[in-house]
Amino acid sequence: MASALKVPFQVGMRRLFYAVTPNETSFSDVKDVPPLTDESGPFFFVLIFLELAISAYKKDGKYRLGDSVTSISAGVISRFPLLFLKAISLVSYMWVHEHFKIFELPWNSQWTWWLCFLGVDLGYYWFHRLAHEVNFMWAAHQVHHSSEDYNLATALRQSVLQSYTSWVFYLPLALFIPPQIFIVHQELNILYQFWIHTQYIKSLGPLEYILNTPSHHRVHHGRNRYCIDKNYAGTLIIWDRLFGTFEAENEEVVYGLTHPLNTFDPNYVQFCHAKYTFQRFLDTNGIKNKLGVLFCGPGWDEGKPRTGLIEDIPNVKAPHPKYDPKHSLIVNIYAAVHFTVLLIMNLELVTQKGGLSQALIMCLLLYIGFSLTCFGKIFDNAPEAVYYEITRCAVSLLLDWVMCFLKYINQGSSRKCQVTTDIILYKYSIHYATVHNQEEKNSLNQ
Repeated sequence: MASALKVPFQVGMRRLFYAVTPNETSFSDVKDVPPLTDESGPFFFVLIFLELAISAYKKDGKYRLGDSVTSISAGVISRFPLLFLKAISLVSYMWVHEHFKIFELPWNSQWTWWLCFLGVDLGYYWFHRLAHEVNFMWAAHQVHHSSEDYNLATALRQSVLQSYTSWVFYLPLALFIPPQIFIVHQELNILYQFWIHTQYIKSLGPLEYILNTPSHHRVHHGRNRYCIDKNYAGTLIIWDRLFGTFEAENEEVVYGLTHPLNTFDPNYVQFCHAKYTFQRFLDTNGIKNKLGVLFCGPGWDEGKPRTGLIEDIPNVKAPHPKYDPKHSLIVNIYAAVHFTVLLIMNLELVTQKGGLSQALIMCLLLYIGFSLTCFGKIFDNAPEAVYYEITRCAVSLLLDWVMCFLKYINQGSSRKCQVTTDIILYKYSIHYATVHNQEEKNSLNQ
């Protein structure tokens, strides 16, 4: 595993807990800032597999394959734009800093580092709060809340649209904070929030008064009435205490959206609320009400308060049933193996994008996105899953032959062996689609 790590193990782990020093995370130029999120990928999966092992040992059902695959798939989709464009938050920040800065604090000052830490965290609080209280922003953020599980894989369930609404909340810092300090704290702030997505850490004692902890964030992910619109903190819970949105964990939390989506299709999860909001906007009469659809809360309706009525929220109590279609063992193994192969393909695309044309990158992204929907259809037990999967496997074989012709024509028999392996996998895929899928339907109908 060491060869897969771009940073020492202890450095990567410390970053996830914001346990870094100003000296090691201050840079003189934006170009010198390492891609902290990309370098943290292996550490995400180390902790996910550790938590998964604990869950398997305890047999407590905190991980479900379909839900975890959907969460990781959403994370993959959320990174698609970065294969073509720089992060909008950094581009906009640098532009404002270059043209409108009042003064520039020294990049190598610890005072600058700590001020930026507080500023980014405060900016995140207000972005996060409005992402729950403003419907067009919720259309993106709801992706992260759509899981009915709460584990480290849930942390990866991110929206592809969210960065296009969050960037504006950090622009005031651009008036005096250097971009290279801002981008470090923006990434560390997000990395910190990864490890708090766990049910195995009950309390951190006195730190609960200052830091955002697993307990506080469990409340934030709850659909119980007492959890709604609470605990927006990124790193410091003091903002919630200061602005009146704090709520302690006082009863078992039921996770997910107040009205569950009941699907494992990650592309549907990404865009369903945006589509719903757009249609509701078209169907609503009057300019004032149309603006209310966009800028009031997702629970708002004509004659109701801006963020809706708490009485409209279903009054759920734990334990609460989850959307959980059943599958045979062979189907779970099949989906897990093919999903893993797709993740490897996505990793290769990310690492080799510099040598690929924009057209080829787009084709590969379309294939990856379609494949993720195929896995969602399988986990949903959707009737059309068999046809989606046959199509996916056929396209996979075609793509492999095209890539072989374009890039590996001179590699000889080793590549031929891989193509032969692909054909075998494709034949097994057809076997799954025509046999095991029918067996599963028969077993579920008995």
